[in-house]
Amino acid sequence: MVDGVVGTGTAGEPESSDSLRTFGAVVQGLREHAGLSREEFGELVRFSKHTVASVELGRRMPDAEFVQRAEEVFGRTGALRRAAGCLERQPGLAAWFRRWAALEQAAITLYTYECRMIPGLLQTEAYARALFANQLPPLDDGQIEERWAARAERQKLLKGRPNTAFSFILEEHLFLRCLGGGEVTRELVDHLQEIAELRNVEVQIMPVAQGAHAGLAGPMQLLETPENRWLAYNEGQRGGQFISDPKEISVLHRRYARMRSQALSLEDSLSLLQRMRGNL
Repeated sequence: MVDGVVGTGTAGEPESSDSLRTFGAVVQGLREHAGLSREEFGELVRFSKHTVASVELGRRMPDAEFVQRAEEVFGRTGALRRAAGCLERQPGLAAWFRRWAALEQAAITLYTYECRMIPGLLQTEAYARALFANQLPPLDDGQIEERWAARAERQKLLKGRPNTAFSFILEEHLFLRCLGGGEVTRELVDHLQEIAELRNVEVQIMPVAQGAHAGLAGPMQLLETPENRWLAYNEGQRGGQFISDPKEISVLHRRYARMRSQALSLEDSLSLLQRMRGNL
């Protein structure tokens, strides 16, 4: 843990909603009123005590069988069944990312280095859907629609906050991969060129010819709050690490500054994008 929060969790699991937490609190209250432990209640509804805990804490959407069996345990009042019909999740964003996404809404500076995929703030719909289609475990159509809706809403930051300075450093190989095919990549390059014309957005490409550079340890994001406090976020396969320790952030700042000098200039980056588009 780095002076803050190390957020871990299932990458595809959206954050708990108010309705899920409320439902879980009602289940817990009824269980405790009946004098049952989680393990005892779990035996009655034929779910593990861990599942019971997840439902009570609002972390899991209850299965229909869970609701039906809980109704039987608590006297078949119909209250849980009716409440279950109103349940909803916070859609689209993974729970471990939501805290960072909330901070983005008020940030006055946002730096992003990415070596795995085009950052969500810059993705086109076709590129994002190609990512979603290749995710494991597989997503259903509803989950894909939720994720794209959340991503599209988040992208409004670029034009909706003209006083926020955005800097992106992207590896050249992200475009050479041609995720989704040539047409998707051409559209992506056109989109990036349009975004790079915004006065508050800088896009730099780290060319493959650069070889070693200061960002080889992995992707990073840095942001400055309205109070001029800097925070950082590093993302992995199944979770994210939120960093508030000034010493750690200083290291990341120095790495990002070095990368800005190692990457192509703004003009050369756009020229490279144009050449890559012409080769598609």
